[in-house]
Amino acid sequence: MDKNNYCIIMAGGVGSRFWPMSRSSHPKQFIDVLGTGETLLQQTVRRFKPVCPPENIFIVTNEMYRDLIKEQIPEMEDRQILCEPARRNTAPAIAFAAYKIATENENANLVVAPSDHVILKEDEFTKDINMVLKAASENDWLMTLGIRPSRPDTGYGYIQFADDQPFDDEKRIHKVKTFTEKPKLELARTFLESGDFLWNSGIFVWSLKSILKAFEEFLPDIDALFREGMDKFNTPEEKDFIANTFSRCKSISIDYGVMENASNVYVIASDFGWSDLGTWGSLYDIRSKNDDGNAIIGKNVLTYDTKNCIVNTSNNKVVVLQGLDDYVVVENDTALLVIKKQEEQQIRQIVNDVKIEKGEEYV
Repeated sequence: MDKNNYCIIMAGGVGSRFWPMSRSSHPKQFIDVLGTGETLLQQTVRRFKPVCPPENIFIVTNEMYRDLIKEQIPEMEDRQILCEPARRNTAPAIAFAAYKIATENENANLVVAPSDHVILKEDEFTKDINMVLKAASENDWLMTLGIRPSRPDTGYGYIQFADDQPFDDEKRIHKVKTFTEKPKLELARTFLESGDFLWNSGIFVWSLKSILKAFEEFLPDIDALFREGMDKFNTPEEKDFIANTFSRCKSISIDYGVMENASNVYVIASDFGWSDLGTWGSLYDIRSKNDDGNAIIGKNVLTYDTKNCIVNTSNNKVVVLQGLDDYVVVENDTALLVIKKQEEQQIRQIVNDVKIEKGEEYV
């Protein structure tokens, strides 16, 4: 294991599309969504232990989730939990972690990964991560993991690669041509048929030197803000410096701010059983189902003439469903959601309406 390998896990999201199971006070990354005995965050941390030393795993989150992380990952030291004082999207969050790591190891190689993704083939994932870390350490490349698409999904971003320029023996590492955010169905079908598009996993790999150079070139205002405090990281002054920095930082994603502008972006075409678990429909796809096509979480659910549904209920409540086809049914102590699967993109708006009309305690 290379001691220069570091992992940055992004764990600050509120998971509103998984409401009401996921709440702002306890979002989906801290929940055992799959019923495996591990939360999504715990799975993510464990997945990276073969890749880098445990002390090189950092979690970027919101201050309100610090105690949840300490509870779920008790071996995590305070220096490894980076709390954002305000949400500013992924570029400032990654900058926070990268500049802090720069004070410890200027030769670091970084993996950036969300905390709430599902990886079913973990051995394949580890193999690909190690391959890309090696490539990034040897080249001035900004790298990402692309997923071979299995359907024309409109919920994912897409990466087009130059299929005539493989950079490895397996011919899976390619130069990136374009990024496209969540296309309409007709365009997604075209992407699938073309054979040179991958789903954007949101997992990035680069050397510390390469990403700091990219911040300096493409996001100079963010670069300047964090460079001001290089002598304050890992000191008692760090917290106040970060609070001040985030108050002045613009909100921008690493995709939009860096990856879509840089000319040295490369992707590896991967297939390791990935899902970003962004919706109830994506959870339905990977859950086991009964003969009626129902994916049921909860020990006391009775169904009649009900099929192709995902149901998530508590074990202490009897739930009876009749005549439903292709629905999401989710409940907790204070909320019940019943919605057609094909309409679940409305959940974010629903959560906002509930917050306004019924109060924050319900979201």
